[in-house]
Amino acid sequence: MAKKFDKTTVREEDVELEVEEASSKAPEAPGGEPPKKTERALRPGGDGGRPRRPVAGQAGFFARLAQFLRDVRAEMRRVSWPSANEVKNTTIITLIAVIFFAIYLFLIDRVWAFLIDRLRTSLGG
Repeated sequence: MAKKFDKTTVREEDVELEVEEASSKAPEAPGGEPPKKTERALRPGGDGGRPRRPVAGQAGFFARLAQFLRDVRAEMRRVSWPSANEVKNTTIITLIAVIFFAIYLFLIDRVWAFLIDRLRTSLGG
């Protein structure tokens, strides 16, 4: 049986079917072997091994405050602080940019004020 598609005839004998074979080995990840799956033991509540969160009001205000301060301290240790020289250089660059744009905007304002004033006087205002 032949099928005709826009002047092209294709016979079923000519058609090759692509067969996808399932392999027992998973394809490798770009970095090597795929990560190993870990199994978690289910807790009696059936929650999948997740740690339980305290109910609101269960931990006192001071306990939560102390935990917050510990977390802040730990996070501040991980911060990448710039050196004094880097701070100085970026401050100078910022000041130069601010001064440049202030002068630029001042000049543009003066030009527009001059043009509008000339236009007003030429129209008899």
